[in-house]
Amino acid sequence: MAVDGPSGSGKSTVSRRLAAALGARYLDTGAMYRAVTLAVLQAGVDPSDADAVAKVAMDARIVIGTDPEKPTTRLDAVAVDREIRGPEVTGAVSAVAAVPGVRRVLVAQQREIIATAARIVVEGRDIGTVVAPEARPKVYLTASADARAHRRSTEADADLDATAVDLARRDRLDSTRTTDPLAKAADAVELDTTGLGIDEVVTRLRALVGAVCD
Repeated sequence: MAVDGPSGSGKSTVSRRLAAALGARYLDTGAMYRAVTLAVLQAGVDPSDADAVAKVAMDARIVIGTDPEKPTTRLDAVAVDREIRGPEVTGAVSAVAAVPGVRRVLVAQQREIIATAARIVVEGRDIGTVVAPEARPKVYLTASADARAHRRSTEADADLDATAVDLARRDRLDSTRTTDPLAKAADAVELDTTGLGIDEVVTRLRALVGAVCD
């Protein structure tokens, strides 16, 4: 199952809970881009230097745990689950994710992970359009800009206005990048999560899975 959408739309929480409810694996592709971004920053590489960033991506050893109850991210054998959620990584990840060489490396890894799972819920920004266009079903989650900013600022204990500005910046970068931009697949079901609780969203998606796959 492919779950796409912008930051703050509820992808991660909903996808994890849905995968657990379905007895499926869970893949957070965003964590992979964040891990590469962390590696770029640790190496002192300028995120705007596409060639250098792509080389970091090729050299980085990223291992993603797909247990929805406890997803993990390791970079060069070191657990980095907390580090990849820090403000420096968040500020640079869209630029790193826009590098074609990075996307080639990570999309190949993502497809390998998907191929080894009997059932898997995969969340990101280009799952239904690029990574797994054959996925069934495909969902595109969205929410109002205000709702998304409120969720993100609450999660990070950050200033609401600053979070809203950063989300707008990331939306612009993610949707206008040349390679694999954020986009809704033509056959995806769109669900606006504004005003919906997590349990309600999961319930709706479970019903969708049942309708498509049973």
